[in-house]
Amino acid sequence: MKYTYHISGMTCNGCRAHVESILGSVHNVTNVSVDLEKSEASIETESPIAINVFQNALEEKNTRYRIHNPGEYDNREIKEKTPPKKGNGIFYCPMHCEGDKTYDKLQDCPVCGMDLVEEINLKVAVSEQFTCPMHPEVVEDTPGPCPICGMDLIPVQPDISVEERNYKILLKKFWIAVAFTLPIFIIAMSEMLPNNPLYKLFDLSYWNWIQFGLSVPVVFYATWMFFERAFRSIKTWNLNMFTLIGIGAGVAWVFSVVGLFFPDFFPDHFKTEKGTVHLYFEAATVILTLVLLGQVLEARAHSKTNTAVKELLKLAPNKAIRIVGGSEEEISIDQIKLGDILRVKPGEKIPVDGSVTQGETTVDESMITGEPIPVNKSEEDKVSSGTINGNQSFLMKAEKIGADTLLSQIIHMVNDASRSRAPIQKLADTVSGYFVPVVVIIAIITFIVWVLYGPEPAYVYGLVNAIAVLIIACPCALGLATPMSVMVGVGKGAQNGVLIKNAEALEVMNKVDTLIVDKTGTITEGKPTVDTVRILEDSFHEKEVLQYIVSINKLSEHPLAEAIVTYGIEKNTEILEVNSFKAVTGKGVEGVIAGKKVILGNSKMMEYAKILVSDTIEKSVLSYQKQGKTVSYISIENNIVGYVVIGDRIKKSSLEAIKQLKHIGVDVIMLTGDHHNTAQAVARELGLASFKAGMLPEDKLKEVEILQSEGKVVAMAGDGINDAPALAKSNVGIAMGTGTDVAIESAAITLVKGDLTGIVKAKKLSNSVMKNIKENLFFALIYNTLGVPIAAGVLFPFFGILLSPMIAALAMSFSSVSVITNALRLRSIKIN
Repeated sequence: MKYTYHISGMTCNGCRAHVESILGSVHNVTNVSVDLEKSEASIETESPIAINVFQNALEEKNTRYRIHNPGEYDNREIKEKTPPKKGNGIFYCPMHCEGDKTYDKLQDCPVCGMDLVEEINLKVAVSEQFTCPMHPEVVEDTPGPCPICGMDLIPVQPDISVEERNYKILLKKFWIAVAFTLPIFIIAMSEMLPNNPLYKLFDLSYWNWIQFGLSVPVVFYATWMFFERAFRSIKTWNLNMFTLIGIGAGVAWVFSVVGLFFPDFFPDHFKTEKGTVHLYFEAATVILTLVLLGQVLEARAHSKTNTAVKELLKLAPNKAIRIVGGSEEEISIDQIKLGDILRVKPGEKIPVDGSVTQGETTVDESMITGEPIPVNKSEEDKVSSGTINGNQSFLMKAEKIGADTLLSQIIHMVNDASRSRAPIQKLADTVSGYFVPVVVIIAIITFIVWVLYGPEPAYVYGLVNAIAVLIIACPCALGLATPMSVMVGVGKGAQNGVLIKNAEALEVMNKVDTLIVDKTGTITEGKPTVDTVRILEDSFHEKEVLQYIVSINKLSEHPLAEAIVTYGIEKNTEILEVNSFKAVTGKGVEGVIAGKKVILGNSKMMEYAKILVSDTIEKSVLSYQKQGKTVSYISIENNIVGYVVIGDRIKKSSLEAIKQLKHIGVDVIMLTGDHHNTAQAVARELGLASFKAGMLPEDKLKEVEILQSEGKVVAMAGDGINDAPALAKSNVGIAMGTGTDVAIESAAITLVKGDLTGIVKAKKLSNSVMKNIKENLFFALIYNTLGVPIAAGVLFPFFGILLSPMIAALAMSFSSVSVITNALRLRSIKIN
């Protein structure tokens, strides 16, 4: 039996998967399929199941989802949408301990113990919504009366993010911890004062009980979560920073409690001159409070690492003006349909991707390309969502909406990349895996050595120094070193038009020493234009030959074909029917027109078709090729009757970009399918010593393999389908954002603007990020390398210096903060 129900409350694929899992777990359910777009669940069962059974299953998991019969839901005429929130209800570990695994509620990571962070809601446009103050389940897109009680609807106020709420909870606990820890610290430190004034009020034994009382709220409320995480880490044997904190602070507090309640249990060398046991309530509470401070600072800093994604989300407008029947109507962004005509007024953000249908303007595209100069736009020019219109109004046609827009794709790519793992992180993971057990062993050895060889009270010295070792050695900063830099670096790249698909590409780009570039669309503008059409046979007129050339190119997707067709349209050329059309990759096209076999292409195409090119024709063509022009021969009935000369201007940015790449030690090699003379002319103008012409897709792939076999780290930049194999094979594939979808899909880095300056940016960004990661690893390891021996007491025999556990806790907390702060510096680096 199969039933269809309406599901309300879903906002993302995570919600869809969650609903599917819950409904699929109901007894007698054989199959569940949930459609997010339609908000529907298709459920197959062995026998009929009441709808309340499904609803109970959803409620048992404490979810916001509701299930309705379709008719019942429609009759209510209530849109039970989830009010817009800044968060997404999906959480992940900032150290990516379990890869891409996510959770549906805020908790601590079961591996490293860190607080999970919330994934940003990547819906780029959230229309303003309205709700009833008496019936919050009613949510409408427009203001008006409530369908239940008739009251006026009010705007929905977005909730603060879960991450922000967690920060406020931690901050509240921190101030509570400070309020109770400070008096404990004052009481303990007063022992260092001559004629201690506190002892005039109460005896030391009473002050010890006061310290105990003040420590209870700190241990059992403000910082109890640390002990829960420590217990869980030992239980699952996922040893982490909280293992060390729990053991260190826990031992200090428990020792103090036992010493307070059962002082006679301890030998004299554990006691003070007044007969009381040395207590460490101040050490335990100060340590826990300082660790809590570190957690507060980290929670605050985490929200800044994905600033780039949040800023990109702000670019999307939530309203648009649609033209219907000659009149304008304001609609929400999610009501736009493909083909709609929209008006964009001066200063407004462009709502979706499309093309200008009427008017001229300038558009600020800096938020996507990173280039500050506004771009002129006229009819048929493309415009992108989120870019800002200049001072003129224009009409546009909606061609990509929702998740298909460039802005939406950029946001998703940046978000996915920021959560990917760089290979260098494996080093940190490996070190962390052995770190905690080693530190515990060092702490035990420290205690034993002090007991055997330390001065009296040796046991006290041993305990204090062992605790200091445990506290200062926390590996939290080590785990944060890589992901923090990657997250900030990927965002920085997006703001400058460099889209990184994954963290591995960002790391490998740092090692690239050889760059292979395609010519057309990469070095050149990729917008070729026809210079001339030469006729070689008297029996054919130019108009007739042009007709054949344009007609056969009408079916081709090659950029040169597009230029020829555009030229033909300008000449008012009639398009003829083409039969048996065939495109030969990297060579040309062929077909049958008016019963005649027509072949158009380069010299390789002529060889492929076994058509002889005479020396006279080759000499005629050579003069154009030496100027960097591309020449395509036209053959009718196996006789060359003419050729078309096509030019493609070199991008202004190419020369400067190649100079910069050479300056930073990257060898640039140009591979092109064009004729040798054409390639030579371009290479000469750009100062390229290495180039190869007449390259087919398989030739480019082989060239990449040859260079890699020589030990080169190769990046390949291209924009066409013919570049896709080489892009995929190279160590780092770089696609021009102006190129084909296949090329972009095959590449690890996409340059939105589509010129070589983006490669310079990508290289500088990669260098900066890797340098930053290494700095972070240094910060993380230097605290432990220097701190652990000092905490163990190696300086005591020579200088009488010991490291207090409280100072160790402060150093441990600030090691993590220093790593995050250093990563945030990437937001201000210059990569232009």
